Amino acid sequence: MAYSTRMAAALSGATTGQLRSWRQDRGNGPILCPELAAKPALYSFRDVLALRAFAILRQDVSLQKIRKALATLKRFGEFEHLSSYSLVAEGDSIVLAGHNNDDHATDLVKHPGQRVIATMEDILREFAPRAGVVVPHLLRPKQHVSVDPETQGGQPVITGTRVPFDAVAELVEDGIPPEEIADYYPGVTAEAARDAVSFALYVDSYSPGPRAA
Repeated sequence: MAYSTRMAAALSGATTGQLRSWRQDRGNGPILCPELAAKPALYSFRDVLALRAFAILRQDVSLQKIRKALATLKRFGEFEHLSSYSLVAEGDSIVLAGHNNDDHATDLVKHPGQRVIATMEDILREFAPRAGVVVPHLLRPKQHVSVDPETQGGQPVITGTRVPFDAVAELVEDGIPPEEIADYYPGVTAEAARDAVSFALYVDSYSPGPRAA
């Protein structure tokens, strides 16, 4: 299962314009190309983790510094998927934190290679990448909606089940009361059905945003 550009944007906090921009080669290679397909763009769960980290970083540092940090990683011989690295904004720099079971962090921008002490940022948490937008917790976007890469290919499901959230939301939108969803999907409560609808509205209304940097 793969994430469309809209779903990848809604789960990561990036705008669709940023996703397009980050796929482009600006001389030093793209920031992140979709792992699964380029046209149309289809993102993996690992891609979403990396995109989420970039969206968090963009709150504090410039895109130029992110590109420099990625170039430094390559210079250090690090070529794993970007979701394998914890990149953290530290002042006006970016550090690689807690890699290879190392409690320290390594500066990638201001003083490349210098070891520093940094607080690990949790890229899974809820955060606000820009005014008017709050991106939910990645693994639990709603109390009754979960994202697990081992369940339904990482597509959001009703917590504790394998039922896709959008299948439940579509039933409610077609007129089935939340209290009767269990007749179609046993174990899906009315509260879970309402959460599915709420999350579907969030994804459908997710603003593409004006900024493509």
